[in-house]
Amino acid sequence: MENIDKVKKFIKRFTGDNIYSDTEDIFAKGLVNSLFLAQLAVFIEMEFDIELQKADLEISNICCVDAIVSLIESKNAI
Repeated sequence: MENIDKVKKFIKRFTGDNIYSDTEDIFAKGLVNSLFLAQLAVFIEMEFDIELQKADLEISNICCVDAIVSLIESKNAI
C-alpha cells in the first residue's frame, strides 16, 4: 500500500467519507479536532518509522492528505 493510501485510510477513520480531495484542509473544514493531531502524530511515527519534531506538526504540514504525505516523504529522505 502506498503512503497516500495509508494516510487516506487513517484519516477516513475519523472523517468518514467527508474528504473530497487530497488538498482539502481537514482542519479548516472542521472534519477533525486537536485530539486527531495527537493520533495522527502517533500514526505517522509508528506506521512510517519516523520521529516527528514539534515543528513537523505545524498546520501547513498536516492540513491535508497531500501535505501529510509530503511530510512523510521528506522525513524518509533524511
